[in-house]
Amino acid sequence: MELRHLRYFVAVVEAQSFTKAAEKLFIAQPPLSRQIQNLELELGAPLFERGSRPLRTTAVGHFFYQQALKLLSNAEEIKLITQRAGMTERTIQLGYSSSLLCGLLPRIIYLFRQQHPNLNVKLIELNGMEQIKALKEGRVDACFGRVRISDQAVKRVLLREERLVVAVHSSHALANLRRAVSLAELNDEQIFAYPPQSGLGYASHVKSLFLEYGLEPKRFNALDGLQQALGMVAAGEGVCIVPECVKMMQFRHVNYLPLADSAAVSPIYLIVRNDDEGRYARPLFDCVYQVYDLEAIEYDRRVF
Repeated sequence: MELRHLRYFVAVVEAQSFTKAAEKLFIAQPPLSRQIQNLELELGAPLFERGSRPLRTTAVGHFFYQQALKLLSNAEEIKLITQRAGMTERTIQLGYSSSLLCGLLPRIIYLFRQQHPNLNVKLIELNGMEQIKALKEGRVDACFGRVRISDQAVKRVLLREERLVVAVHSSHALANLRRAVSLAELNDEQIFAYPPQSGLGYASHVKSLFLEYGLEPKRFNALDGLQQALGMVAAGEGVCIVPECVKMMQFRHVNYLPLADSAAVSPIYLIVRNDDEGRYARPLFDCVYQVYDLEAIEYDRRVF
């Protein structure tokens, strides 16, 4: 006798019908009937009054139903206790891009902590290339990033795309416009981006947007980080293209203007190793989409 046999029996009792129970269990009726017959043979007593409509248990069947409920409840309790015990000392390490802390990532992580109270969560700030390297070396379990990086060792799932805005000094000629700004209007500006590493980083993504429209900024500087880039804007040294969520960072004398170009978006990805069987990815996805639902953010739910 196995737990699944008990679940089959309980389903038939509660549905008062083999047909309805089979539908609930997503199995065909003949195999379900055979399982109950085998259970009756093993117990040496009939469990149901054949021919009754709706289906009723015998006295033995009623007794067995009560015991089956207790056994199934105990089995589920043991499972949950064991899972909690196994998670007590476990830590999940998550890489993230700096700008994501300005958006919904803190809420996602908070929700994840609430739903997994016995799991330690450690956040590590990493840029695009660092995230892939850390994943491959096992230093992090998953990453929230913005850069389109292809690597056979990792799986990258697009969560959504966020609009980009341009940060300008309040004295800038564009600062008080009541319309969106185009990339072409920024081509001759001193543009600050981040981080400074060459290759597939956020700075490269910003530069590629100009190239996509046949533009090539003459004064393009990659700095160490987001705050430094915005600090240069606050000092009146140039402009900086950032994700829309960064608008929450209120530097004095810095205005944020929307970008008109349709390609001016920044993707947000959840990235895991290819050998990850979904132990962390699935619950992370669930938390992401729960927050998106609360915020009425449109998305295409991806199956991990």
